[in-house]
Parts: sequence; structure tokens; C-alpha cells
Amino acid sequence: MNVQDMMVFRDTRARTVDKYLMAHEGHVIAVRRHPAVLLQAAAETVGGLLLSALVHAFTGLALLWLPWLVLLGRLVWKVIAWSLEFFLVTEHRVMLISGVLNRKVAMMPMAKVEDIKLDRTPMGRLLGYGEFIIESAGDKQALRNVTYMPYPEQLYLEISSMIFGAVDESPD
Repeated sequence: MNVQDMMVFRDTRARTVDKYLMAHEGHVIAVRRHPAVLLQAAAETVGGLLLSALVHAFTGLALLWLPWLVLLGRLVWKVIAWSLEFFLVTEHRVMLISGVLNRKVAMMPMAKVEDIKLDRTPMGRLLGYGEFIIESAGDKQALRNVTYMPYPEQLYLEISSMIFGAVDESPD
């Protein structure tokens, strides 16, 4: 299974996602966040490995490997959390499902979505991710910023057409 297959579920029935859908809903878009969300933790783990190896080489203290093991454990935890987190858009709702031990579902009815914006930083352009800013009618928003979204332009167009409707003007 390649990285692209791990990020996007399209037209498949994933049990992880299905249990959050109502009986009359079919999931239209279900996607994991871009793996770039793991870059900082991975870089810190590699840096900790190099620092621990360097300090161990000069001092011989094996106890200094413990902080690196904590960093490694944190990276493993973040990978597990990433693999269980989904951004889900149906014809009725927009949801962000997250959490490993304590599952959280942030949901916004599609009828309340007034606008969706796409923001791409230079790093996001380079690595292929973006941030969705979802504006809704109401003061408190359970789901406003969704960061590290893969295929941002494609997803933006698909979600926009679901929210605002799409007119098919093809001659067929």
C-alpha cells in the first residue's frame, strides 16, 4: 500500500468511517491529513537519535538514550493518531474524526456552511498540502480550520461543488 492509498479512501467502505455515518448517508469524501503533519515529530526524533548517539560516544552514558526513547514513542503515537484521523464530507455533514483512545467527532451540518477558503503556504505548495477554513452561520464553530489537507485544489473543488451546487453544462 503506497502513501496515496493510505491518505485517501474514495468509493470504498472503510469500517472506521462507516460507524460515524447515518443510515441514509454515503460518504462522498473521506481523507486522512497529509503525512507532512508528522514531519516535525520525525525530525525531532532523528535529531534526538543523533544527539543521543553523539553524547553516548563521548561520555559512554547509556542513560541518555531514555529521552530518545520518549521521542520515538511520541512519534509512534502520532503515526497511530494520524492513521485514525479522517476528514469526512457527506451530502449532509462535514466531519473531522480524531483521537486514539478518546475518539472525537467535530461536525458541521452542510446547511450551515457559508463559505470555504483554501490557504496554501509555500511549504504546503512544495509538499502538496493546504488548509481549509470553513465559515459557518453561527458564533461557535466546532470545525473551522482543517490543516494539512492532501490534494487541496481537487478537494476544494469537490467540497465547493457539494456546498454550493454544480451545474453540468456539458453538451452530453
